[in-house]
Amino acid sequence: MQISPLLRQFSWQDWRHHPWRTGAAVLAVMLGVALGLAVHLINASALSEFSSAVRTINGEPDVQVRWRNGLMPEAWYDHLALNEGVKLASPVLEQKVRGVAGETSSATVVLAGVDVLTIGQVAPQLMPRPDDTESSRLVWFEPDAVFLNPAARRLWGNAQHITIDTGGQTHRLRVAGTVSASGPPLIVMDVAAAQVITTRQGYLSRVDLLLHQSLDENALGLPGNAWLERPAQADDRAQALSRAYRVNLTVLALVALFTGAFLVFSVLSLSVARRQQQFALLGVLGLSASERMKVVLWESALLGLAGSALGIALGAALSWMALQWLGGDLGGGYFAGAAPPLQWHWDAALVYAALGTLAALAGGWWPARSMGQMAPAPALKGLGLTGGSSGSGGLKLALAAMIAAVALTLLPPIAGMSLGAYVAIALLLLGGIAALPALAGALLRQLAPMVQQRPLLMLAVERSRRLRAVAAVATSGVVASLALSVALTVMVGSFRTSVMQWLEEVLPAQLYARSGGRGLGDGQVLPPAFIDAIARLPQVDRVDGLRALQLQLTPDLPPVTLIARPLSPDKPPGTLVAPALPRPESGEDGAPVTAVFISESMRDLHGIKPGQWLSQVETAIGRGKDAGRLRLYVAGVWRDYARQNGSVLMDLDAYRHMTGDESINDISIHLHPDATVGETTIAIEGAAADLGLDKRQYELASADTIRTTSLRIFDRSFAVTYWLQAVAIGIGLFGVAASFSAQVLARRREFGLLAHLGLTRRDILGVVACEGLAWTSLGSIAGLLLGLAVSVILVHVVNPQSFHWTMDLQISWPRLWLLCMAVVVSGTVTAWLAGRSAASRDAVQAVKEDW
Repeated sequence: MQISPLLRQFSWQDWRHHPWRTGAAVLAVMLGVALGLAVHLINASALSEFSSAVRTINGEPDVQVRWRNGLMPEAWYDHLALNEGVKLASPVLEQKVRGVAGETSSATVVLAGVDVLTIGQVAPQLMPRPDDTESSRLVWFEPDAVFLNPAARRLWGNAQHITIDTGGQTHRLRVAGTVSASGPPLIVMDVAAAQVITTRQGYLSRVDLLLHQSLDENALGLPGNAWLERPAQADDRAQALSRAYRVNLTVLALVALFTGAFLVFSVLSLSVARRQQQFALLGVLGLSASERMKVVLWESALLGLAGSALGIALGAALSWMALQWLGGDLGGGYFAGAAPPLQWHWDAALVYAALGTLAALAGGWWPARSMGQMAPAPALKGLGLTGGSSGSGGLKLALAAMIAAVALTLLPPIAGMSLGAYVAIALLLLGGIAALPALAGALLRQLAPMVQQRPLLMLAVERSRRLRAVAAVATSGVVASLALSVALTVMVGSFRTSVMQWLEEVLPAQLYARSGGRGLGDGQVLPPAFIDAIARLPQVDRVDGLRALQLQLTPDLPPVTLIARPLSPDKPPGTLVAPALPRPESGEDGAPVTAVFISESMRDLHGIKPGQWLSQVETAIGRGKDAGRLRLYVAGVWRDYARQNGSVLMDLDAYRHMTGDESINDISIHLHPDATVGETTIAIEGAAADLGLDKRQYELASADTIRTTSLRIFDRSFAVTYWLQAVAIGIGLFGVAASFSAQVLARRREFGLLAHLGLTRRDILGVVACEGLAWTSLGSIAGLLLGLAVSVILVHVVNPQSFHWTMDLQISWPRLWLLCMAVVVSGTVTAWLAGRSAASRDAVQAVKEDW
């Protein structure tokens, strides 16, 4: 796209005289590119750091042998080590513990028990290295000796001793050296000592194997409860787990770039209108239509390149600050606690720069096309840029786009992402905007007879009706931005209401207690003496326990959570998505049956439906006296907004019969009617002090506090959507202002003629304001309808496909009407302000040019 120096100077002069207008377009592109690039860099950095930590702690074995319930009987280590096809077997015990640093601070730390005689050949970075001051030659095997990685060193500094809490029991350990493993805080010690302090005697987390090349993995003779994992599979699971969240966040960030294209369109429309006579003069002097188009497209490309360059710099700064201050979590909980360094990717920066430039070119296409279609001679006399009325082509395009959008919503997710739904939303917006001229004409045609006796209103309605294509272009920004705002408002409101209702169901007690080792997984247990002490308090009516543990049912998917709590055989959970199925009396083998309930994520990810037997879970947890005899029957599907990977809900007594596990992670405390939460909390704290527990070893919270905290976290997670709504609406209104300014500049002679015919300045402003009222009202109606349609896709397609959560569509009509009215009022005022220059004395004098 070659532009002569003279034409470049022509563009530079316009930008120099109107820097605020140029800066607004550059700013819109810059924000879109910066947000999109920042989200990408933060996610990429967090994934890279997480993958590096996984590779470090997993090492490079040929395969890893794990048990589905996470606890592998140690006897199987001997079986594997003696197998003829195994070159080397290295046992590992992993457990999350709470690291206590100072009087009040603590952090989740990974404790890894290893065999120092074999770990160096499988995972060299986990090989303990004693300090120079260590005199014992067998320090690796001492029961209290631990070795810290750099992150753990930063947590405890140069301390010679550290304290950890393994779920209610504290241990003071001696720092004997270091390990070179990167990633989050990690403690390495002898595997036998780790089994003792974690009360996992006789169990391992995994066995790493180096195999002879000729070994058939089936020859290992493993039971059904075991599974083999390649080192790369953990990486794949982590990326698959967060993929949908990352894609949705990226799409949300690019909303600013989408609306930025409309701002570029508005700015260039205004710029072209201001320079209409200059372009016309150049056309009369020989500048062709294609060359005029090139000038406008060249300007839009430069705006996009400038905004993209600034956006890349801002995106890098935003991602660096977010990683430093907030870590790589981004509110999704996938990389909680990780504070990775920024990983720069030039290819991503170039992609987002290209997206910013393309968005600017898309925004400049219509003004460039209008300039190419301009007739130079009439335009030189100031007759304005004309916009033809829309015929049947717009309706055909709209109908085709909407039919395609409906068809795309029926597509299944691709790699866990709702790609079809995203394209459907784009086509829905495109179809709605394409249908605007025909819809505006139909509505204004019905309105025209009602204003025949009011000349000013009739003038505004007739001009809007006859130039409805121009009106549709002017209001397209409002339609798109309002539609996205309405859709996000409905989606977030529906989700929040569903979460509130779910919290009411899952929090029946007045008070809750759990171990202070948040994030410790299976190790997050409460001491039995503490539970008994609470149950004996006079303020407490009863205490219900809850046991939760992770089960790896398949190597390709993240682990699911098994939740065991008291369930009534006659009353199923209240959060079921459909009525529960009746439980059979016995299984096919005559074994007794207990009903279990799976979450929506479990149903979708693992393909399990009500009416099936949950044999995988039976195999994974069947360690108790009734193992193999109690059958698990899927009686229904329940909503679980807390665990995206899937969960299974079963009765606590049935779980204990199957496993023999008496551990409790959380308890719900039901109070006597005359007891208060405050006095019961004081009594529980006193009981804990009598048992020697400090407040870091347990957490107490009322149901109201949990609900309030959960909703506050929810609102904080979706705060960016409210900001994006404001940005989108602001850009849409700026587009209306720019479009009206462009139109009234082109209509100066028209308004001058009206002034000569007797209309006052107030009358002319009234005509412009009425046109603004008509256009923004039509835009608000269209935006509201399109937004509701998009919200249906978000609620019923994107969320179930991406996150496997369903919710009830909740529409807050007062909030939506206020949003629409704010847009209508703002658009009308904006049009009135833009029309003030059209009613000036210059407009009256401009008529003389035609005499």
